[in-house]
Amino acid sequence: MPYQHIKVTRLSPHVGAEIEGVDLTSEISDEVFAEIRKAFLDCGVIFFRDQQISFDDQIRFARQFGPLGKHVGAKTISKTTDNPLVRKFHYDETSTMISGENFHSDQSCAEVPPLGSMLYNHTVPPHNGGSTMFASMYAAYEALSEPMKQYLDGLTATHDGTRVFGQGTPVSAHPVVVKHPETGRKLLFVNTDFTSHINEVPRHESRRVLEFLYEHCAKPEWSCRFNWTPHSVALWDNRCTHHKAVWDYWPHVRSGYRVQIEGTTRPLAAAA
Repeated sequence: MPYQHIKVTRLSPHVGAEIEGVDLTSEISDEVFAEIRKAFLDCGVIFFRDQQISFDDQIRFARQFGPLGKHVGAKTISKTTDNPLVRKFHYDETSTMISGENFHSDQSCAEVPPLGSMLYNHTVPPHNGGSTMFASMYAAYEALSEPMKQYLDGLTATHDGTRVFGQGTPVSAHPVVVKHPETGRKLLFVNTDFTSHINEVPRHESRRVLEFLYEHCAKPEWSCRFNWTPHSVALWDNRCTHHKAVWDYWPHVRSGYRVQIEGTTRPLAAAA
């Protein structure tokens, strides 16, 4: 159905859309939110520009997608704020690294990974620096050969949080091919940061298969690149996309705030 209350502009054939006609500093009607949620599910990640939002605005909007939660890592690069639901993402000339430089799915090591995240950047680098890339894991799965799909269906992989966040973080097993709990579409659910090995095959076979899948998932054919402008917002579906932060702006500043939307179910095997 066409959108009646908002304007949706796709950024690529497979992932990403900019939404116009919404003011995130105000209450959003049920009719408008239904169309926003449709765009979120259809496009994997949605973007809003020129939104000078407060913590309360960000929390109010994100909560319409589900309950908010906290990061699973005991120690993270991102700094806390005076609101336990909001994390600060700030990088400048003193930064020696940033988070998220590999294509990944947020905290897939959790037994129930996050549904999604909402990032608001109020300050961005010049010349379109500090962009974020997103990739559709639906499209990545669909592009596989039929024999490879058959091979991967039914396999599980270990997602180890200690690889990124250190001791005290979860380690979980999830299907390699999962079914999105709302759209029902199949997708790949492995990523460079957290997936340590496929459980049902020898380690050397697992290593080669994962190397292929990581390269495959990062192909530009099913990705888009969002160039931030001041006071813009990205909200991504962590269940079916990967994202990657581009650190090409040192010593300039990129600064904003992020909230996390909690997942409600474990990743579902595609055959379930």
